[in-house]
Amino acid sequence: MDIRQLTYFLGIIDYGGFGRAAEALHVAQPSLSQSIRTLEKRLGVELFHRTGRKAELTSAGERLVMPARQILRDLDAAQRAVSSVKELDSGTVDIVAMPSPGVEPLTGLIKAFHSRYPGMMLNVDAAFTAAETVEAVRTGTAEIGLLGSSGQPQTADLDVVQLEAQPLVLISPPGTEASADTIDRQALDGLRFVISQRGSLMRQLIDSALVHDPATSVVAEVAHRTSLLPLVCANVGHTVMPEAWREIAESSGCVVRRILPEVHLDIFVVSRRGELSPGAQALMALIHGRAWNSEF
Repeated sequence: MDIRQLTYFLGIIDYGGFGRAAEALHVAQPSLSQSIRTLEKRLGVELFHRTGRKAELTSAGERLVMPARQILRDLDAAQRAVSSVKELDSGTVDIVAMPSPGVEPLTGLIKAFHSRYPGMMLNVDAAFTAAETVEAVRTGTAEIGLLGSSGQPQTADLDVVQLEAQPLVLISPPGTEASADTIDRQALDGLRFVISQRGSLMRQLIDSALVHDPATSVVAEVAHRTSLLPLVCANVGHTVMPEAWREIAESSGCVVRRILPEVHLDIFVVSRRGELSPGAQALMALIHGRAWNSEF
């Protein structure tokens, strides 16, 4: 087993097939296919089910994904350690984040991390559920994940740190009359909403209003939470989001009120147990020290 074989193996998974992997990795497809066959012969198992142009992982292939990613990450860390005179003067940390923690605390974390390690880059991928975030960290696609949940995720094989609790707020179109900066939960009944996918804490609050008052209505349901704020700004309807969106919403002219009694979205950081890359270790040290929270 060599590094090239593992790179090709993960490339087939990440790019969605032998042909796309060969194109992305700048290698002839027959050479890539032969390398995978050699790897399978050495391991004594098939790694892919090949059906026409499709290639699906076998159970043995699924077991290889996480160790393969860790091997390549370790190799990258070793190469950086050898080539860099000064630790943490270069390199990348792979992160995955859900939309709300992707606004805050991620913005503050990136600002604080960059001020300490200006040569490092944070590569942030998107996830839309807590389960997607956990899976990305568990499989090695990312080293660190930021997620929002109504309770601590059950991840016995990962380290979990709770960062903060963000209260939910009602975001209303510009020009909405508001006599206070808070609003009672019962006052949501009868409003016109734009909403996100089912399963989120924000959606549960709106669904409750739909049940309580037939006059409550939904005018748009979107898959991507980042689409909600533009719809509110366009006077399509109201929405419920975590406190992290307040500054952006108010700067766009929207009216933001905290919902009472308060409901919180808990923000967690998940990371793999064992050895992290130097950059990921530095970021986790920043998170544990909470130093980032006073810098923005």
